[in-house]
Amino acid sequence: MKARLAASAALALGLALGNSGCAMLTYQATTEAYTPSDGIAANVGDLDLRNVLIVSDDGVDGNLIMTVVNTGEEDVSLGVQFGEGGSETLEVEIEAGESLVLGDDEEPLLLEGIDTEPGTFLPVYFQYGDAEGAEKLVPVLDSSLPEYSSFAP
Repeated sequence: MKARLAASAALALGLALGNSGCAMLTYQATTEAYTPSDGIAANVGDLDLRNVLIVSDDGVDGNLIMTVVNTGEEDVSLGVQFGEGGSETLEVEIEAGESLVLGDDEEPLLLEGIDTEPGTFLPVYFQYGDAEGAEKLVPVLDSSLPEYSSFAP
């Protein structure tokens, strides 16, 4: 009788471990941080750049769209470099403690001569002041998606 009880307990323990033990050993993708959007994210000093992407229908000129959050206590001038060897530079002023949406319908942030086809990436370098800059591969999308239809230059 004791042998049956011990065998039943061992079987129950084995089934419980077998049914739940996989989660203990398996890679969990939900623990990885990622950007749940079409654009990319970057941090440059006190600036948080979110949902950075470029909309271009012809691959020649593009509209840079992003949200910039200045978590610092000083106004900054963000430099955006693109093109062969960072030959083109745009400057954007972001006030301390403010967030700014760039490239919207009212005020597009035009990148001229990107020479990058939609569906590929354009290297863009973000930097301000003495903060360490960040070079990111920014996706170039076309305006075929309804949410981007009004953003193409």
